[in-house]
Amino acid sequence: MNKPAKDCQSMRDVRTEVDRVDRDLVRLIVERQSYMEAAARIKTDRASVYDSNRIEDVVRKVKAAATEAGLSTEIAEPVWRELIKQSIAYEFKAWDRQREAG
Repeated sequence: MNKPAKDCQSMRDVRTEVDRVDRDLVRLIVERQSYMEAAARIKTDRASVYDSNRIEDVVRKVKAAATEAGLSTEIAEPVWRELIKQSIAYEFKAWDRQREAG
């Protein structure tokens, strides 16, 4: 059962909820990764995997959503920049793998 942070009375409570949130985040990142697979399948040019304009667009949107939701942009921006970096690396590998297999 989810316990709001304000209701946590011990570090055990906090850690249990952080672990739950981490599991939820993993599920969401798996979903995001599936879209990297789709992008690798759809993009016909390997050079289009890296798109600096799209990166900055995503970061702008994330910062706006973070501000609206109450997440510090000092946490959100570097986390998403790393997520994007790793997603691009994954997409390059997926792009290559899909072309080798086909």
